[in-house]
Amino acid sequence: MGLDIGAVEFDKKVRAPGSAEPDGTLLFDDGSIRDKVQLGDDPSHTETAPDPAVLAAVRGLLSICAPALPAHTDDWERRLLADPNLLGDIAFAIGGPFHVMYPSRVAVNINGFQQVFEQAGVDGVVYFGKKANKAACVARACAEYGAGVDVSSAGELNAALAQGVRGDELMVTGPAKSDDLLWLAVRHRALIAVDSLDELDRLAAFTTPAAAARVLLRVLPNGSTSRFGMTAEELDRAISVIGASGTVGHESIRLQGFSFHLSGYDAIARAEQADELITRCLDARTLGHPAGTISIGGGFGVDYVPASAWSEFTDHANGQWFHAGKSFDSYYPYHFPAPGPAMLTAALEHNALAQRLRDNDIRLAVEPGRALLDRAGSSVFRVQGSKTRHVEGHPYQLLTVDGTSLSLSEQWFDSEYLPDPMLWPPRPGELTPTCVGAASCLESDMLSWRRIPLPRRAEVGDLLIYPNTAGYQMDSNESAFHELPIPPKVVLHDTGDRLRWTLDAG
Repeated sequence: MGLDIGAVEFDKKVRAPGSAEPDGTLLFDDGSIRDKVQLGDDPSHTETAPDPAVLAAVRGLLSICAPALPAHTDDWERRLLADPNLLGDIAFAIGGPFHVMYPSRVAVNINGFQQVFEQAGVDGVVYFGKKANKAACVARACAEYGAGVDVSSAGELNAALAQGVRGDELMVTGPAKSDDLLWLAVRHRALIAVDSLDELDRLAAFTTPAAAARVLLRVLPNGSTSRFGMTAEELDRAISVIGASGTVGHESIRLQGFSFHLSGYDAIARAEQADELITRCLDARTLGHPAGTISIGGGFGVDYVPASAWSEFTDHANGQWFHAGKSFDSYYPYHFPAPGPAMLTAALEHNALAQRLRDNDIRLAVEPGRALLDRAGSSVFRVQGSKTRHVEGHPYQLLTVDGTSLSLSEQWFDSEYLPDPMLWPPRPGELTPTCVGAASCLESDMLSWRRIPLPRRAEVGDLLIYPNTAGYQMDSNESAFHELPIPPKVVLHDTGDRLRWTLDAG
């Protein structure tokens, strides 16, 4: 049983407020200086609490420290952290920062979306947004578990094919695609999301009656200022030339349907846009086009941290928690109550979208990136330097690790990656507010500006494991700046009695 005194809860261990895992935010165990206090109405029920000086010191530390934001974890992550040797052996072999991938979790995430389609009775297909992570093991998991891959370059297309994804399981997206990409897409019978009229004209040059192109037309949603997609007038012009003969027609292009992408994570907005495109498909069918597919793109949220921890952070966030008084205007919604497959369910249930898709024999495509990588990887950095700094008279630790924030990409979108890193190996100690800097000459190169409540003081040689980084964090901004090595990806394999590792083939 604990005793609440102000913002601090005591139960032999003093915990940071908002912590979902008390043993992850240990301040200290100071039983020798506790005084007995009565709990509730029972005089015989007593507990110990720190003396006023200790309490003041605790409150001082907590005032400069961000509340804990512990990430949701899977069994494989807990096994990795609990193994006394595996992380250290990998770190020794790599000799620098590295990313850990667990493709079996990708399979679980793919299945989650597939089950939603099955339960709704909807013909659906999942395409992994490859830009979210270029690990070969992810594309291989897609090939093995029935997902396609969404690619936007010749390099991504070739990498997907190399891992067993078939050409007709590819969707090719992006604006103003290169001629090489269009040629390869036609050769492999990939589904091509055409972004503009001039792209449609260029595509036609690579088609023949024996090698027709399968296309979706990307729609610019009403009211959108996006640079992507086509207006209603442009869509009508495209439809008029697709499949048409003559000098202005594109006889060897087949209109399979329409696609769109929306910013943000609103399931209802996606459902309503998809509903509008059902009507477009039906209209196109009256003109002789097959038009049986709608892609609603990606943007499926991920739930990184518990609701209580997220509320504690967002309700009270202030510059006092951050090194140098740093502040950010916005953050990714790290708590997402209806993530991934649940968000797809919400879209299908809105205004009976699933029923309309079934009634009109239309396939729904989704292109999740981050959501297929949820809990499928982590990033590991070695502590190679430490300083003590003070703010308002209270000490905190300022670390330097052996990589850069180019391998934790959220910082390069003028934001902060908020799920707390975990310190390995686990040892007892006192809570230490800690900021994490990178191994570059840039003042702005920080992995964590906020003071994280690490369970003990980090030492040189310790490892910091940033959880759930497979989605966009690992490699969307990676660089060999300073000629530092780009962190390799390590793939974990569960052999039943233990985890084993190999280097990713990518």
